[in-house]
Amino acid sequence: MPPDGWKQASLIDIADYLNGLAMQKYRPTDDEIGIQVLKIKELRQGCCDNNSELCSPNIKSEYIIHDGDVIFSWSGSLLVDFWCGGVCGLNQHLFKVTSNKYNKWFYYAWTKHHLDRFIAVAADKATTMGHIKRDELAKAKVIIPNEADYQRIGALLQPIYDLIISNRIENKKLSSLRDTLLPKLISGELDVSNIDF
Repeated sequence: MPPDGWKQASLIDIADYLNGLAMQKYRPTDDEIGIQVLKIKELRQGCCDNNSELCSPNIKSEYIIHDGDVIFSWSGSLLVDFWCGGVCGLNQHLFKVTSNKYNKWFYYAWTKHHLDRFIAVAADKATTMGHIKRDELAKAKVIIPNEADYQRIGALLQPIYDLIISNRIENKKLSSLRDTLLPKLISGELDVSNIDF
């Protein structure tokens, strides 16, 4: 029995799970600069790469992913994570998880909480590629705290998740800077002999 003022609901009551598009239908035109496509592979590795497909930047805005968005892979490799790999287009088999009622820490934590069960359900159904259906989200129970407890818990969790996101974005910037500078240092294009360490 939930504590006083707490109530029971399901994942689809607390968040919207937007399935991505079949991006092969939305290739960039000759006069467009494409954006990379977020697929399961990219979500697993945490970034897009030179092998990532491109899509039109003119897809509907809700299918464009930004740093910090919660992404849930519901097919194949089931996982939920904060995307910190830059702007890209959301491919099918991935949900973009958002909410107008609840904060990111809340719907991320509850989706993550149910992930092991979703993996077990997908494994039971696997013929070629395991997946979960939307009705599994409706069966996934959550407990919604009263307002005071919700604010207290959020004050603890939100800064942790914000730090994870900002650290990942910073790591991406530093990796890019390293990849730009290192070849120039090795080739001698950048001379650091006069720098006082």
